[in-house]
Amino acid sequence: MTTPNELCFLPISELSRQIANGSLSPVELTEAYLERIETHDPALNAFITLTADEARAQAARAAEEIRTGNYRSPLHGIPLAHKDIVDIAGVPTTCGSRVLGSSPAAQNGAVIDRLIHAGAISLGKLNMNEFATILPSEHYGPTKNPWDAEHSPGGSSSGSGVATIAGLCAAALGTDTGGSIRLPATFCGITGLKATHGRISNRGVTPLAWSLDHIGPMTRSALDASLIYDAIAGFDPSDIVSRDVPHQSASNLASDTLDDLSDLKLARSPSFLASYTDPAVRAALDEAFVIFESLGARVEDVELEHMEDAWPIAERIIQAEATTWHAEHLDRVPQLYGAKVRKFLERARPISAQAYVRARGEKAQFRRNLLVKLSGFDALVVPGALIPPPDVNARVATIEGREVSLLPTVVGATCPFNLTGQPALSIPTGTTNGLPVGMQLAGLPWHEHTVLRLGQAYQRHTQWHQARPLP
Repeated sequence: MTTPNELCFLPISELSRQIANGSLSPVELTEAYLERIETHDPALNAFITLTADEARAQAARAAEEIRTGNYRSPLHGIPLAHKDIVDIAGVPTTCGSRVLGSSPAAQNGAVIDRLIHAGAISLGKLNMNEFATILPSEHYGPTKNPWDAEHSPGGSSSGSGVATIAGLCAAALGTDTGGSIRLPATFCGITGLKATHGRISNRGVTPLAWSLDHIGPMTRSALDASLIYDAIAGFDPSDIVSRDVPHQSASNLASDTLDDLSDLKLARSPSFLASYTDPAVRAALDEAFVIFESLGARVEDVELEHMEDAWPIAERIIQAEATTWHAEHLDRVPQLYGAKVRKFLERARPISAQAYVRARGEKAQFRRNLLVKLSGFDALVVPGALIPPPDVNARVATIEGREVSLLPTVVGATCPFNLTGQPALSIPTGTTNGLPVGMQLAGLPWHEHTVLRLGQAYQRHTQWHQARPLP
């Protein structure tokens, strides 16, 4: 018999199978997660708002719908939780800050509506860095990495990463402007998908930088990410960045497409920010290439230049767009921001229109250069983060005896794909000193199905995604 704790770590694919055949009730599953949240969240601080009563009501409705033959999708009756940056009607959207107050959202964000249509259950809203910056919330406090509380869980979707790996929800939504889905995924040892920019609607998501923002799933496997991606992807005419491009499912792939990758050509870049990459991360990536080649994938080295330019370009865009959105709040209630976040936003107020336009032009050139380099490949494989999870108070990283600034090692591997807008999937590839490390699979624009297939193939032949930090 499966215990409640064991239920909380089963993949969505297995939970949905049991729910569909009647051997598991959404009510039983929801109670298992609520019990686990009660036990573990006080130490982890992953939730900002727990909507237990509404989750129970949703679970009861799901159970009745399924009992009467109205089974909606593989997410029907599956309890999820969401970064507190996306609107859920009747629940405050805090963005990890005091600035927005406690008034409930009037309507759902687009992704929430799609998940409701799929029959998913919402357990509540998850902790995050304040307004999706690089700084933990001073008001709600930091989220703790369950592998080691003294090491970073990644940000800004810290609560989403921690809640997922700790078994407090079946999966979560996060957002990503410079790596905020993929970094917590890597530092927590889970799977995180940043789809092509414009593939998943941002309507109802508080922006950090609208031209770089993405929302996507954070799960315990690539198959689970595929299931949620299928539910939330699609054109939304109400979202200014949404694009009407057909998408291909990756949630029902045949076994032979996962055991034979001979139709795929992967790019490897030994020079990719090598001076910032920890040897343990590099070794795990090398082992991943061995697995891909054993499955028939062709691997070819490619020289990628100027990757270190990605963050300076993105930083200017983020500062200009974020400060524009926050201008009224900064004028009216500056004291409600965390001191460091307020300083970050106010520092950007003098940025000129010319500087912003120049950064947007550099972004376009960076995108073109990288996509041209990758035009003959199906995916680029690089580290999920250049270092293992750093100490929460670290300001520098030590790479083979050299001290380097922490920021390039944290966002250096992820930020390039926010500038290009191409899909990128982070998956765990090992551990070092008891802490997870991972890799990214960056595909061509609109080819999410390729990176999800690669992720599923890798996880079909490895077990890193099954590791658990808590009993």
